[in-house]
Amino acid sequence: MLYTIKKDIMKKILLLSFILVLSSCSIFKRTGHMKQKREVIIVGAGISGLSAASYLRKKGYNPIILEAQSKVGGRLKTDRSLGVAFDEGASWIHGPIKNPITKLAQKSGMQTFLTKDESIKVYDIDGSEYLPEFLQQQEELYDNILEEMEGTKNKNFADLFYKEHPQFKDKRLWKYMLSAFLEFDTGGDIYKLSSIDFYDDEVFRGEDIIITNGYDNVANYLAKKLDVRLNTKVRSIDYSNETISIITDNGGYSADMVLVTVPLGVLKKGIINFTPGLPEYTQNVINKLEMGAVNKFLLVWDKPFWNKDLQYVGYTPEEKGKFNYFLNVNKFASTNALMTFAFGEYSRTTEQMTDQEIIDEIMTHLKNIYGNDIPDPINMLRTKWNQNPYSYGAYSFATNGLRSDAFEVFEEPINNKVFFAGEHTIVEYRGTVHGAYLSGIREAKKMSKIK
Repeated sequence: MLYTIKKDIMKKILLLSFILVLSSCSIFKRTGHMKQKREVIIVGAGISGLSAASYLRKKGYNPIILEAQSKVGGRLKTDRSLGVAFDEGASWIHGPIKNPITKLAQKSGMQTFLTKDESIKVYDIDGSEYLPEFLQQQEELYDNILEEMEGTKNKNFADLFYKEHPQFKDKRLWKYMLSAFLEFDTGGDIYKLSSIDFYDDEVFRGEDIIITNGYDNVANYLAKKLDVRLNTKVRSIDYSNETISIITDNGGYSADMVLVTVPLGVLKKGIINFTPGLPEYTQNVINKLEMGAVNKFLLVWDKPFWNKDLQYVGYTPEEKGKFNYFLNVNKFASTNALMTFAFGEYSRTTEQMTDQEIIDEIMTHLKNIYGNDIPDPINMLRTKWNQNPYSYGAYSFATNGLRSDAFEVFEEPINNKVFFAGEHTIVEYRGTVHGAYLSGIREAKKMSKIK
């Protein structure tokens, strides 16, 4: 009888032990399944950093974005102080068909307007208008020449172009086209621009549309529900150990992976110290690539004196890049304003000029077109992108001596720890908002696959 009782007790003990073993195995499996995602830090809350964080968050990560400025968006910056949305950085969606920014624009409440390049009149320095037929003929010739150009690695665009076509060197209309078209598109002065890879990037289809109520809307939309630490400037990134150490003005952070999305200009200035230093091939590309120089100027009047039906007004000054292209803001906003631009090296010159000096130069051009009786503007807003400590330039471009495939170096993560995104890291769509956005998604996908 006693033996039977002991036997029953032993059976119960064995059964309980077996249940506990199974239970512990189950707990282990659940714990393993619920293992936390790798820690990710993103440096920069521009469009690439925001797109990467949004993607990672959907994949179960909780990325932290460290942003030096007091706002999100990076070079997407809108000034509404004069009653109109003045986008200091990007203004257009280039090729809206199947462009990812188009859908984001709709979701974020951005308002857009279709700009038509053909709605333009171009004037010479004496106020005479270039005949439309002549303009069309010259622009077709310009397009054909650029399409047939075969550059060399160590020769810049201007030197090669003027060597092959010296007849255009002193032609004001050709200075205008090379500036308002090519320098505007690429960001680079034609004397620094690659003579090979000036137009080798890809484009989406459709006529460009301009944002009328502020490009910052898309940045603010993407930033919702993301962990963004503003006013947090990154000083150093130490990836020498298994855990990455990030030091900022507001303390330290640690992570398993870090995505660096600061502009090329910031990398060129060496503002962030990397330990160990970046690979030699990466640093060489950073040193050799250039940031473009494009500045904007918004001028407001009580009443318009220009043709309100026109979209653009062109002007052909002697100096290349000097306030030669005017956008009629009144066409899509209830504000009597014109926006003009400075391209190439002249863009850098404007940053040393006072507001009054800028206004005087612009008004000289406008008076040559519309007469001396037109009034001075009542207000002006301007940009100084080359001095901007958060970018040190407008957008990147391929220089002479460096092929555009050099941009691809940023697609190679360093030790699967340090990743790069931004408009300067995507050869197909460099220099664009959609390029920056897509580069963020590209890197986020890589990061999410690392176990």
